[in-house]
Amino acid sequence: MTNQIYPCLWFDGQAEAAANFYCSIFKNSKVTMASPMVVNFELDGKKFMGLNGGPMFKFTPAISIFATFETIEETNEVWDKLFEGGKALMPINKYDWSEQYGWLQDKFGLTWQISVVNPSATPQIKPSMLFVNEKFGKAQEAINLYTSIFEDSAIDLLVPYPETNNVMYAEFNLKKHDFIAMDGPGNHAYTFNEAFSLVVDCQNQEEIDTYWNQLTSDGGQESQCGWLKDKFGVSWQIIPTIIGSLMSNPEKGQKVMQAIMQMKKLDIEKLINA
Repeated sequence: MTNQIYPCLWFDGQAEAAANFYCSIFKNSKVTMASPMVVNFELDGKKFMGLNGGPMFKFTPAISIFATFETIEETNEVWDKLFEGGKALMPINKYDWSEQYGWLQDKFGLTWQISVVNPSATPQIKPSMLFVNEKFGKAQEAINLYTSIFEDSAIDLLVPYPETNNVMYAEFNLKKHDFIAMDGPGNHAYTFNEAFSLVVDCQNQEEIDTYWNQLTSDGGQESQCGWLKDKFGVSWQIIPTIIGSLMSNPEKGQKVMQAIMQMKKLDIEKLINA
């Protein structure tokens, strides 16, 4: 199985504006497709989807984008640009774990963790999950589940809190797509929601069935149109790779969309025959 796994960001009519804003800040970035509903773009070569979904869901700090850079000067430059119209959750500064780090919410509501990279590491852009409140202490379980579901995946680094098994910081990859996970102590007024979901492109119905069944098992929840929530509350979209071409077909795109709206788990054959 060869699958892309990438973030989908839910905006209230501002997907294209946000994509252009982010692409103006990061190197090797571009908008690859724009329609009234969906905007696909790349940040430093990493794929993202922007969705004009309306006002229903708002970003929370439960999942942020963690971006690292080679120099403090570049770290500060990106921080300053993302900070325009936003607010600091943790001011850009030197911390015990980084020579320069900051956490902010940008003008579109998306949260970013910006850091200079450790000398031995490579600059990257990747989603970072924070398990808080009733999900606190679940990061290790979630990492184990995700790396067991997606073959060719691995835990790359795991640092526990002293004297506990909770995760202070962990890096893992799902089919070579990089992620961060942490347990966040304390009380927080947020958790995971649909504003930040993870898209899994599937080559065939067998892949859709496999990932859907495993991610909805043991307390996960089916939603509509290929969306689901896993047992930890993280949202996923399990979709066929051909969905874009089907929806953009001028003769049957509207029928395909209507068929999608009637489904929970997507059925490729029914979409093709719509």
